[in-house]
Amino acid sequence: MTTQNAPASFYRTTEGLGVWPHKGKVAAVGIGHSPTARRWDGTPENTMGANSILALRRAIEDAGVSPDQIDGLVIDPVTTTGAHWDAGDPIPMDVVNYYNPTDDPLDGIAKLSCEWLLKNMPELTNVKFTMYGTGCMSHAIVVAAQAVGDGLTNTCLVLKSWHNLEGRYNQAGVSAAEDVSGSYAIGPGRTIWGPPGCFGTALQFAEYCRKYGKSHDMMAPFMANSRRNGLLFPEGYWAQHRPEQLTAEDYLAARWIAKPASLFDNDIPVMVSAAYLFATAERAKDMKQKPVYILNHASSRGTARSLTPTLDEIQAETGSTGRKIFEGAGITADDLSFENMYDGFALFHQFHIEGLGYRGMKFGDALDFYQTDISIEGPNPVLPSGGNIGSGRSRFWMHTDCIQQLQGRAGARSVTGVKPEIAVSGGPMPMGGNFTVWSASPD
Repeated sequence: MTTQNAPASFYRTTEGLGVWPHKGKVAAVGIGHSPTARRWDGTPENTMGANSILALRRAIEDAGVSPDQIDGLVIDPVTTTGAHWDAGDPIPMDVVNYYNPTDDPLDGIAKLSCEWLLKNMPELTNVKFTMYGTGCMSHAIVVAAQAVGDGLTNTCLVLKSWHNLEGRYNQAGVSAAEDVSGSYAIGPGRTIWGPPGCFGTALQFAEYCRKYGKSHDMMAPFMANSRRNGLLFPEGYWAQHRPEQLTAEDYLAARWIAKPASLFDNDIPVMVSAAYLFATAERAKDMKQKPVYILNHASSRGTARSLTPTLDEIQAETGSTGRKIFEGAGITADDLSFENMYDGFALFHQFHIEGLGYRGMKFGDALDFYQTDISIEGPNPVLPSGGNIGSGRSRFWMHTDCIQQLQGRAGARSVTGVKPEIAVSGGPMPMGGNFTVWSASPD
């Protein structure tokens, strides 16, 4: 089976498009997660492919549908956390042949295709539509939502998986080369040749603090809140493996990685998969769980004039993204019950929520806002999922949490200070990402 990347027409990237034509006509119902692990243990039972199959089957079961009712599959085929398979490393053929392989022996181990999944999930007999949303779950979600809205699929699985191999980020490839040319040698990235991945965010945050008279220490309440929420997320890495609360004192004492970005401002890479089941609103009414309706999706495609975007460029783009999000959903910032924007580097989460104008925020307000009650029990919940900082680097906790909060299935993590009715999630970066508005009702 040949699967294509989503066409440009699937994305809502500009302002002025009006309300999304499929508003309230697409719903998320089922959710499935695999267990988390810090790294792959080398066994066939715990490959990224095995996690993917488990997550998909759990989403199907959670929605209460039979596998033969599913006609669509949207995934992100890129599964690396940054630890790539070195071209010189031997491929474990016993693991490859444990499954029904494709022509690529790393399929299901260090990358993923719809073909591999369908070969190894024979129960999916009626899947006629497959497509890739490459980048993260935020991307796959908007592709699936548009596909269902356009009538290309009626009952669609959405999947994002991560593998994490031994070694550091980018331990192979350019990082192992004798010579490095071009921007790799000087640009921010997870290589031994350039600054750490958080370097660009650190520069933007430093300029933010200088412009508005803020400090890195003011992030401490946000960080403690994120870890607390993450420890209430049973599927998360910290909850499963290291149930340690991060205190403000821990955060303030952490070593610098790229000052003013410290150790805890970076998320921890993990191995995990998540899947959702999307359907038409009409079809979703007959499923096991309460439907959560998609009011809009929007995408950011900002460009910078240099290797690292400036603060002005960041704020212009996040402001535009916020307007696209609200315009397409036919709502305002005042309608948000809570937010679940991306936090892969903690220091840019405030760029996202200031762009949204969450709780009336203007640019420069977020760090002061973090000093108020941002807990799930308060009137201004921030990142109730715990995000990637509180649950591990998956880029999908935020979406799962939005769906569960609106279904009334968030458990100990449930937002109680406000009634959960409308939420927004998405990312990853302020200059490029995909965002979704979720609602407890289709209107």
